[in-house]
Amino acid sequence: MNMITNHLPTEELQALDAAHHMHPFTEGEGLAEKGARVITRANGVWITDSDGQEILDGMAGLWCVAIGYGRDELAEVAARQMRELPFYNTFFQTTHVPAIALAKKLAELAPDDLNHVFFAGSGSEANDTNIRMVRHYWAMKGQPERNIILSRKNAYHGSSMGSGSLGGMAGMHAQGGLPIPDIHHINQPNWWAEGGDSDPADFGLARARELETAIKEHGPERVAAFIGEPVQGAGGVIVPPETYWPEIQRICDHYGILLIADEVICGFGRTGNWFGSQTMGIRPHIMTVAKGLSSGYAPIGASIVCDEVAQTIAKDEFNHGYTYSGHPVAAAVALENLRILEEEKVVEHVRDVAGPYLKEKWQALEDHPLVGEARIVGLMGSIALTPDKASRAGFAGEAGTVGYICRERCFANNLVMRHVGDRMIIAPPLVITRDEIDILIDRARKSLDETYEKIRKDGLWAAA
Repeated sequence: MNMITNHLPTEELQALDAAHHMHPFTEGEGLAEKGARVITRANGVWITDSDGQEILDGMAGLWCVAIGYGRDELAEVAARQMRELPFYNTFFQTTHVPAIALAKKLAELAPDDLNHVFFAGSGSEANDTNIRMVRHYWAMKGQPERNIILSRKNAYHGSSMGSGSLGGMAGMHAQGGLPIPDIHHINQPNWWAEGGDSDPADFGLARARELETAIKEHGPERVAAFIGEPVQGAGGVIVPPETYWPEIQRICDHYGILLIADEVICGFGRTGNWFGSQTMGIRPHIMTVAKGLSSGYAPIGASIVCDEVAQTIAKDEFNHGYTYSGHPVAAAVALENLRILEEEKVVEHVRDVAGPYLKEKWQALEDHPLVGEARIVGLMGSIALTPDKASRAGFAGEAGTVGYICRERCFANNLVMRHVGDRMIIAPPLVITRDEIDILIDRARKSLDETYEKIRKDGLWAAA
């Protein structure tokens, strides 16, 4: 079957979209008036819209298309699996070959004793699983009162009732009755925005020690777990000071609480190692994975669980699961994606080639008058926009105004670069080449130039 390249005119597609399609994290009326950008095909690091514009995807879809677009191998594996076994569940003492093979592969790739896998359909579902799993674990250990989970403000762990509660996004908590009970948040390790005059190393320690303060406040006998992203993704690619994670690990060890590493964004090579936990030197009891697990080609997520937790849970019926836990097609696609990552040495490419080259080019953006700092780990980077580099000040206007202007200039220059408030963030496909990095940087710099010109002209160049 040939790819369908003919389609309705863009305006008609936009009208149909506005009439029937409810978008995530979107103000619907505003989008209907503006018209959604319609993406019709993609290859490598490039996406093409309905007007034929080729756009460099600096966000790998939604942090997920690790191996790039257009890999026929994944389509062929999916088709073969659909013909052989399109679906069967893993409830009722039943399993199937793709789920078995993928669980085995993940146990091989994951560090230490993370040898067990509970499948889900997404990172949100996997983090919901983690809430119930850690609480049930402590109940099985004879400590049912140990059900508080600590997280961080401005963290993102999904958008369901459970995972959205784990996350610390104020805008999400303002809608729908979040957070659910017994989930509490400490401050994030964002030195740029919140560090004041402190040294970054001291700030990292102080923010980590808020975990210890929270444990003491709630009572160590009540705290089940701490969850954190090795590098905060949707919060703005917040790279913690080097002192932060070792102190978090020390505190978790000292109080005997479980450590959950949300690897949905950082996992499968994004930071230059297979997992962000390895980059940050931490030893989680559970890792949440999704996104890069299948490079976004099929929806799948999982909790990778250590021996102690899995073996304790196994002594009772765990009344939890999803219709699509370990879906055979998604599992087969994920296996093929992992084969490509491994055999084509994509993680090594990030560590040795693309990561160092992008870091050099990315950090050079700090010479731009609009850029206060440029932080990067592997292939996830952020730049803070500021009218005053020395004081790290925000803009006087509404937060995110300048970031949105910059995002729109990026789109106009055929680059997908996302804004989180007044931070610009990237996470391109892991297969990006040096030449493509040059294009990304050229378009980013042009967009920064145009943003700077516009905000000076519009009177937005003022510190808060």
